[in-house]
Amino acid sequence: GRNVGDKAGVSEADFRRFVDEELPPRFPDGLTVMDGGGQWRGEENRLIREASKVVLIVLPKGRDASGRVETVRSACKSRCGWLQATCNC
Repeated sequence: GRNVGDKAGVSEADFRRFVDEELPPRFPDGLTVMDGGGQWRGEENRLIREASKVVLIVLPKGRDASGRVETVRSACKSRCGWLQATCNC
């Protein structure tokens, strides 16, 4: 999701900068970025909707794929706490 806490916090420009700086060095063969929308039940069973970005990377087994994905997840978390605990990036 693109929210940070209860506020919309990750702008399109911020996300594009993150993608440009963090992903090509680790995944030079390419990736796909899609717009999405998520929803879940929050506190007091209240429905929460949020604009999201989905990054799809298809990798062959091996070649330290897990390590590269974890490095990107860590970078994402360090930028204003963007990454939700349930992220499947």
